Amino acid sequence: MKGQEKVILGIDPGTSVMGYGIIKLIDKKIHILQYGVIHLSKYKGQEIKLRKIQEKMLSLIEEFLPDQVALEAPFYGKNIQSMLKLGRAQGVAMAAALSRDIPIAEYAPRRIKQAVTGNGNASKEQVAKMLQNLLNFKHDDKLLDATDALAVALCHHYQNFSSKPKVKSWSSFVRDNADRIKK
Repeated sequence: MKGQEKVILGIDPGTSVMGYGIIKLIDKKIHILQYGVIHLSKYKGQEIKLRKIQEKMLSLIEEFLPDQVALEAPFYGKNIQSMLKLGRAQGVAMAAALSRDIPIAEYAPRRIKQAVTGNGNASKEQVAKMLQNLLNFKHDDKLLDATDALAVALCHHYQNFSSKPKVKSWSSFVRDNADRIKK
């Protein structure tokens, strides 16, 4: 990746608070461009919240010109109405990126936590603390949804730009690593 730059917009969708985090990769070094939250609970009506999500997404896209957008996938919960609202918020964020032909990726919450902390059950505070150490910044406990969004962006970077070779199947791994197999 020498000499290349890539901007990733990470999104932690929500209908009360939505987090966003933007990182820029320059020669394998990660820089935070911006992170923050959109407070949506002050708006009445789901349609207004969705419009605010769309407006903020398009504003971030226009300002930072991300190469890719990564979102946290909705987790399965007991409240169907909450999941439906969260899915709509995620869909609006996805549609905003797609309207500008920006590729999107989606990651499960456990996968994001695992990628950043090594523990798929890490708390929001643990994720924020690890990001603080990895990216050398001071986090604010009031912005845990924003640090979650930074974690989404970082997870996407780790999943797609690591130097580790991608293995498609066990048989291809065995074939490509015959010298590592004990008989």
